[in-house]
Amino acid sequence: MEIRHPMHPEQGKTLDTEELRRHFLVQDLFQPGKLNLTYSHFDRIIIGGICPSGSELSLEGGETLGAESFFERREGGVINIGEAGILTIDGTEYPMGSRDGFYIGMGAKEVSFKSQDAKKPAKFYFLSGPAHQAYPHKSISLEESRKVHLGSIEESNERTINQYLHPEVVDTCQLCMGMTLLEPNCVWNTMPCHTHERRMEVYLYFDMAEDTVVFQLMGEPTETRHIVMRNEEAVISPSWSIHSGVGTKNYSFIWGMVGENQTFTDMDHVDMKTIK
Repeated sequence: MEIRHPMHPEQGKTLDTEELRRHFLVQDLFQPGKLNLTYSHFDRIIIGGICPSGSELSLEGGETLGAESFFERREGGVINIGEAGILTIDGTEYPMGSRDGFYIGMGAKEVSFKSQDAKKPAKFYFLSGPAHQAYPHKSISLEESRKVHLGSIEESNERTINQYLHPEVVDTCQLCMGMTLLEPNCVWNTMPCHTHERRMEVYLYFDMAEDTVVFQLMGEPTETRHIVMRNEEAVISPSWSIHSGVGTKNYSFIWGMVGENQTFTDMDHVDMKTIK
């Protein structure tokens, strides 16, 4: 498990391109046959890519977590962006098709992932945050997620926010998670932008062609920077940073948040006149 340490916004201003990428960009998530995890000390979120191509891959405890099992003091959210797979929790199998989501509650002992067809692997995108109470595991399909439609063609940002881990869909301790799908000819997300003083966020970009890139905007509103993102790469966004992006074509992304609350609308809006 890779460890990423937190950073003060004053330090963020001093980073060059490679330093920004080293601290905030998460690459190579979905390598066949591997389970890749990154532990960020921003609200202690764990970001994972799980791509079984043969035997099952398991989430386990250990020295980094200081726990015998991964979910001893944690909860987790999963969205499959690959082919059909199976999530197994303490001996019970849960089939997960493409775009299916799942909430894993605190206290799960044995959690593993496999693809239904090893030649057509699933791609389980995984987020985990600290938990204080055990809530029931729950499967959430794309159809069962809560829908929020925003933007317009005129603003190049017409999109549907599919809320999987949301208080109106499933009980969680703090983890929120969902998938945003942009309409054709729409390339902007989250603009006008905002920050989350009480929560951090992670974005995973996917459904991108090989020659497509997204310019992820970050930094304080008056000290913006950007990171060039490619398909199936994630980016860590601290609470002091904006998180907005614009692509060369439309794309999809999964967002996840942990922090002080679960209120989706708890954000500090940035006036377009002040952003620099």
